[in-house]
Amino acid sequence: MEQKDLIRKALESRSMAYAPYSKFKVGAALETEDGTVYSGCNIENAAYSPGNCAERTAFFKAVSEGHRRFCRIAIVGGYEEGMQVSSYATPCGVCRQVMMEFCNAGTFEIIVAKSMEEYKVYKLEELLPQGFGPENL
Repeated sequence: MEQKDLIRKALESRSMAYAPYSKFKVGAALETEDGTVYSGCNIENAAYSPGNCAERTAFFKAVSEGHRRFCRIAIVGGYEEGMQVSSYATPCGVCRQVMMEFCNAGTFEIIVAKSMEEYKVYKLEELLPQGFGPENL
């Protein structure tokens, strides 16, 4: 799948976000090694801690369906001002740690986008240097 196609799916997923408290809606699209794409959105909760990030929603959906190998994820997030996004939303520390569990830090791509035309691509190791993963146990 092309990067822009994955960004488009993340933008679509963002429209499903449940963010009544923060108004910060995030969508993610996760691509497995075999090309399957799983989407996710953030889901808030009045008690805060039971909420879940878009990235983890996508990962947990994929893992629950038997996937364990991933190549990249696209993330789009911003305040609830329609579909306009004014800044890049990188994954939180917990999401980065989930990525570390299932991905090769040197090859897994994290695409953060404001639009189909404005995006940046990082490797997981850039966003989580010296990460702790299964190989450390």
